[in-house]
Amino acid sequence: MTTPNQALSGIRVIDMTHNQAGPACAQMMGFLGADVIKLEEPKGGDVARAQNNDELFFLVFNANKRSLTLNLKTEAGKELFRKVIAQSDVLIENFGPGALDRMGLGWKELQKINPRLIYATIKGFGTYGPHAHFKSYEPIAQAMGGAMCVTGTADGPPTYNWPAIGDSGTGMHMAIAILAAINQRHTTGRGQHVEVAMQDAVLNLIRISLREHQRNGVPVRTGNQLGKNVPGTTFRCAPGGPNDYVYIYAQPQMWAGVCKVLGRPELESNPLFKTNPDRWTNRVALEAIITEWTMQRSKHEVMKLMGDAGVPCGACQDTGEVMADPHLKARDMIVELDYPKRKGGFKTVGSPLKLSDSPVTFRRPPMLGEHTGEVLAELCGVDSGRLEKLKTEGAV
Repeated sequence: MTTPNQALSGIRVIDMTHNQAGPACAQMMGFLGADVIKLEEPKGGDVARAQNNDELFFLVFNANKRSLTLNLKTEAGKELFRKVIAQSDVLIENFGPGALDRMGLGWKELQKINPRLIYATIKGFGTYGPHAHFKSYEPIAQAMGGAMCVTGTADGPPTYNWPAIGDSGTGMHMAIAILAAINQRHTTGRGQHVEVAMQDAVLNLIRISLREHQRNGVPVRTGNQLGKNVPGTTFRCAPGGPNDYVYIYAQPQMWAGVCKVLGRPELESNPLFKTNPDRWTNRVALEAIITEWTMQRSKHEVMKLMGDAGVPCGACQDTGEVMADPHLKARDMIVELDYPKRKGGFKTVGSPLKLSDSPVTFRRPPMLGEHTGEVLAELCGVDSGRLEKLKTEGAV
């Protein structure tokens, strides 16, 4: 089920993944118009469906997909799977190392069925290397990829970063790899095996920290301070709640603008603050002056005043504020979808990819097995009578 005139119309993706990294990748391809078929076990499906008994974990990563249930432990299930694969462009999987090979459904076997297939593998540490057999989750990927040791404060422990750079970050890297393989197939006529490891994706995202290491050795954790620009950190705002902060980051050429917004033009020529090295040396005193000013204003007021003056500034929005953000709503980044098992539906994140010739139509995530009959009729010629027999046999 593709949407005409979208970037990936005509591309069929079989999503055999669970939790976050793979589903996030497949959902992005669905936003771009691919026909994404989520292949799930008949009993339970994606493990994310069962988290907290509200399915929200599953729902936010599985819009714009159809759900097909097949029991790959049965011969009938495997036979149907092979027929589906023969008519598909991409398979995305994140099973444990060797799991699909043991079922006779690994890359070497499936490429014989469909030489144009792009077989996309997501693993914690990849399929080769000393750690290939280790399992991984988001915090493990962040720890091993170097992210935790550059996050936090100097007097605290390495710190977990809640934005899922290991999971969703890996998914976005995989989407790039799949699109590259699709493009290369236009030339070669062949599919290929593409792989993204979570550790590798995290490493790619912290390359600035590796730059700092080569300059000065192992980086010291600096909390919210970015570099040695002042101001270049968070400042508390009124009314003083736990998230009433704003981030101000002023390059040296913006210092005059900061002084003007503060209503303190004399600070610009003050020898304590005249140059950026001066401001860094005397940052405690300067940050106290700025905080005194920000504490008299809300974070969004500070953001507007600084932003209008050309000084980069952002209110530290909590999740409720993000979901109500009129700017994000205007860009279709906060969307509301229905779901049969939830009264009132739910809010989720839209597509950050904006293509002028590929508008996104958002469709709710599928119920478990909702499209099994539809997909098997479409791709395998299964009629209603045989479908009922397959259900009785436990194959679907």
